[in-house]
Amino acid sequence: MSTPPPPYRPLPPATRADTDTEPALNGLALASLPVGLLCLPPLGVVFGIVALVRIARTGERGKALAITGLAVSLAMTAALVLVTARAADGLFDRPQTAPRYEEAEGELTPMDEMRRGDCFNVPGGDLLAERPFIYRIACAEPHEGEVTSSTRLAHGAFPGTSELRRFAVDACWKAQDAYAMDTWALPSYAETFYFVPSPESWSGGDRRLLCVIGTAEQEHRGSLRKDATMLTPQQVAFLRVMNGADLALGGQPDEEIDEELPRYREWAGAVDRSLGVEAGLLDGVRERPELAGPAGVQLKEVEAARTGWQRAARAEKPAEFQTAWDEASAALSVETEKALRGAYGLATTVPEWLAGQSDGSDGDPEDSAVEDSAA
Repeated sequence: MSTPPPPYRPLPPATRADTDTEPALNGLALASLPVGLLCLPPLGVVFGIVALVRIARTGERGKALAITGLAVSLAMTAALVLVTARAADGLFDRPQTAPRYEEAEGELTPMDEMRRGDCFNVPGGDLLAERPFIYRIACAEPHEGEVTSSTRLAHGAFPGTSELRRFAVDACWKAQDAYAMDTWALPSYAETFYFVPSPESWSGGDRRLLCVIGTAEQEHRGSLRKDATMLTPQQVAFLRVMNGADLALGGQPDEEIDEELPRYREWAGAVDRSLGVEAGLLDGVRERPELAGPAGVQLKEVEAARTGWQRAARAEKPAEFQTAWDEASAALSVETEKALRGAYGLATTVPEWLAGQSDGSDGDPEDSAVEDSAA
């Protein structure tokens, strides 16, 4: 009699203790992450792909490592391609876009070392460049600029571009009037420029305000300096008063009269006060024989002009102000001032910015533009 076989009973699943050895960790999977991240990303991509293929065939460990290494290597490869492309673009574009470095006649000098009376050149004669390279040179040589003042501004927060510009314009007009007091003696191509710090250079400690007479439009030799040390006391007293009057006239508000009538009235009052100072000087020199005639004529015109400016200062409507302004401007004659300057032994060539007064226009001194060379 045969014995039936025992009931079927499946074998228990093998456990780690039942196996002889643990599957090996794939070396390429382990290497793909550091190679892709730190060394050579394209090689990391190769390592990751080969590792995945081998793991699928041999059952080795490291699949997660290989996937992570492959992803990181792909990302790093893409970044490397992008950076390389941009660098190549910059390398090939630079010869066409980068400005050529230019020099100028003279000795390259930091702007902080420039002082009143120094003459200089700039590359290309570009006095409108922001903080240009300055080449100091003897004033007897051809030059494009002459420093009328060099000052350091107060420390603190950047005052703002508009406020800094207003301060520079006022300061540089005054500096020029003190440096070249006989303004009628300046050549027609001379212009006033200034260099001020930009917001970026201000944050780096730059505080230098450089006021300049620019002569880049024509070849110019010799200094334009004609200050109080080079004139007689009578000439100095006269020019200070006349330049003060011109400066007051140049303070005209930028806005239209109907927009800022109160500011125009204030301006008219300032002009009247400056002409009052001039009237006092003229009255005091009428006893001098060489000045009596032209000083007397100028005094009458100044008093007539003051009457117009006083009405302008009281005007309640823009039209009233304009009428008074026109009358005040017409009261002063350029020919009378020319004769008076000749009596003082000063220049008698009427400057272009003032020539308009002879035909009834305002003759605003601001027409002799102050050029902004900042940011």
